[in-house]
Amino acid sequence: MDSIGQFVYERFAPSLPAQKTSHHPVAIAGGGPIGLAVALGLAQQGVKSVVIEADNSVCEGSRAICVSRRSLQILQRLGVVDAFLAKGLPWTTGRSYYKDAEVLKFDMPYAATDKLPPMINIAQYHIEQFLLDGIRKNYADMVDIRWASTVTQMHSSADGIALQVSNALGQYAVTADYLVAADGGQSFVRKSLGLKLEGQAFNGKFVIVDIALDSPFPTERRAWFDCACNPGSTMLMHKQPENIWRIDYQIPDDADLDAAILEANVRPVVERHLASIGEAHLPWTYLWSSAYRAGTMTLAQYVHGRVIFAGNAAHAMPIFGVRGLNSGFDDADNLTWKLALVVQGQAPLGLLHSYSSERIAAYHVNAYNAGKSTEFMAPGSRGFALMREAALSLSASHQPIRSLLNPRQTSAVAYDVLPHWGDDCAGGLQRGQAPVDVPVTWPDGKTGHLLDRIHSRFTLLALGDGVLTEAARTTTHEASPALDVLRFSGSNSHHPALAKAWGWSRAYLLRPDGHIAAIYRITSVNSAQAAIKSIVNGV
Repeated sequence: MDSIGQFVYERFAPSLPAQKTSHHPVAIAGGGPIGLAVALGLAQQGVKSVVIEADNSVCEGSRAICVSRRSLQILQRLGVVDAFLAKGLPWTTGRSYYKDAEVLKFDMPYAATDKLPPMINIAQYHIEQFLLDGIRKNYADMVDIRWASTVTQMHSSADGIALQVSNALGQYAVTADYLVAADGGQSFVRKSLGLKLEGQAFNGKFVIVDIALDSPFPTERRAWFDCACNPGSTMLMHKQPENIWRIDYQIPDDADLDAAILEANVRPVVERHLASIGEAHLPWTYLWSSAYRAGTMTLAQYVHGRVIFAGNAAHAMPIFGVRGLNSGFDDADNLTWKLALVVQGQAPLGLLHSYSSERIAAYHVNAYNAGKSTEFMAPGSRGFALMREAALSLSASHQPIRSLLNPRQTSAVAYDVLPHWGDDCAGGLQRGQAPVDVPVTWPDGKTGHLLDRIHSRFTLLALGDGVLTEAARTTTHEASPALDVLRFSGSNSHHPALAKAWGWSRAYLLRPDGHIAAIYRITSVNSAQAAIKSIVNGV
């Protein structure tokens, strides 16, 4: 046993599994944010899983730090959002600078009545820890996490999955009915199946560095173009909890990434940047650095027999517009309820193909916007660079041109939900859209927000009198999958925020991921249950 193996053995041997075959309904390769979110979501649906993670703890370094409102809604249904809100730094404002002049200030919509901010900054190690805490607190008997363990072989058949797993104690076997590959951009599972990501790779190379800095600047997203400290290139800066600041800066296309992230090479860039923003007098500490190349790439399909891909194992996104982690949370949210129904025998395997088609369609929406952002942040040709320079130089004095500087922040993507159920209703939300949270007064007189009582189950939301032809029930267990019913009576004037966002005198059938499956002028609980059966059976 080598020295690293000895260390792992001494520290983790008590928690490492015995070297014998074990079977699980679902195996999850990768214990990062997406793998843990899948495990938590499956546990919430009553499905056990085993998570196989090569690292011996949560990750190091900031990595993905921006969590969107839509992701916070997902985390709320997973029961962990309070920890994110307590630790994360909310922000609404972004600023862009050309040389030393501010050329753009944008504000994401945020009202005093909103429960969740449009974005929070929080390091990935906190994200992983809070998901892990949620598993340990509520589902310790449902999720088996295998730290310091690596999948070394994989065999997929029509009957299930067979894995060989390696840890400091040696090799052992794991079998599962299904495998979720959430093992990142260098996915072993993807390579084992001979699959490749396809799409567009951009020229820009960026270094990420975390520093400890007691700066008084508020939590805002700041971007500098052609700044004095990094001429001709781009820099970004985000505040994180605990006085940690994240700096991303562009390096030449021919630069050696391994050399660029060495502390000795990072320090001069940070020092020049702090001097350029008037903070050279503040002491700072180097913490961590890494690098990345921008690209928009995807697998052609996310479901291959009993192997399902999610997160960076399925697709790659540039960081600009923060679609990487957030689209991964959307993957987990779309997948877990469908996989749970399949595992529990309540839906055919074909339901998983709707996960693939819906998330690939969402990828193309995200990739289009992320690509536009990346072309502006790191132009791939002299023509794009000239266009960017012209837009930046004119934006300070020409208001309409500032729209070209739009960073295209991530937003919830609507699905083309199939099959089609319900009625065509003008106004309000439409089929396929994600839910909109608003303050409400519940029928029991309590106040709160709509999504507080919408859980990871099918929900029939009835707005107005006469919409639901049967007596509403809080929860019904007669049908499988079960259906929750929420009813708001009276006129729209009694529920102004709800009526404005959702419309009135209609009923919405929401999927367990919150997306709208059907809209009705008049319906019944029985009709909604019939629609659910058709949805899960794909007919």
